[in-house]
Amino acid sequence: MPGHNVGMGDRLQFLLDPGEFLAAAGDRLAADPVVSTVVTTTAHRLRSQPPDADSWWVVVRDGDGAVVGAGMRTAPFRPRPPFLLPMPGDAAVELARALHERGEAVAAVNGALPAVELFAAETARLRGGSVRVARHTRLHELGDLVPPATAPGTLRVATEDDLDLAEAWFAAFMGDADEQAGRPRGANADEMPSRDDLLRRLRAGGLWFWVDEDAHPVHMTGDTPPSFGVARIGPVYTPPQQRGRGWASNAVFEVSQRILAQGARACLFTDQENPLSNKVYAALGYRPVVDMANLVIDG
Repeated sequence: MPGHNVGMGDRLQFLLDPGEFLAAAGDRLAADPVVSTVVTTTAHRLRSQPPDADSWWVVVRDGDGAVVGAGMRTAPFRPRPPFLLPMPGDAAVELARALHERGEAVAAVNGALPAVELFAAETARLRGGSVRVARHTRLHELGDLVPPATAPGTLRVATEDDLDLAEAWFAAFMGDADEQAGRPRGANADEMPSRDDLLRRLRAGGLWFWVDEDAHPVHMTGDTPPSFGVARIGPVYTPPQQRGRGWASNAVFEVSQRILAQGARACLFTDQENPLSNKVYAALGYRPVVDMANLVIDG
């Protein structure tokens, strides 16, 4: 499906088809595949599906036509925040103006700093609103993988038979993450994947359980298929009664090993308001790459 251009000449190219987006921006995304991970994994996943008329992808170019940034609006949950990768500051402002000019309401934005801050500030100025931080996140890449203290049990892939437990633990993970970061529990409930999405992920082998010596699941870790040679770990969830026993460290270690064995690089996001998880991942060898944020635009 053809895209269309708005803004300063050909600077902002909006596309409806993820395949066309990857063709246009793929070299730029592949040059920094860790920072681009959310956008590239989403584009590769969605290119096998019919284009969604309510979604878009944007390619940002400089005056010479070189790609200098990218983003997307594909989130299935309200308020469907755009996700922005690094781009020149004036391009982030221009993107906010372009969406405003075409009457596209934007109540939140996620992605790399400082682009999202500039985009949100301009959107709020145009609407007469204000910006607040919903979550500060940090993207980490695995350096040298460091084995943790060994915990009893083993890693096993989750199956379709585990759908109910996976759904319950996804919901608990999101609620606990809110509480640990000082947010009201359920503040991000709209981001909960649907049962169909979870079922697709289970069928693709993208969820893992750490099971204890009695084969009972005590922890859940997810990962994404590699995109441009990078796989992303998440979510990472241990029920409260099972914490402090090393399940998470051992599960993330083994999933990380599997990613490396594929010849891929491993990365993951942490909530900057959760020092415990940041400490666990640092001990395994994960190092900060870039700070990101989820911002809400009120008004």
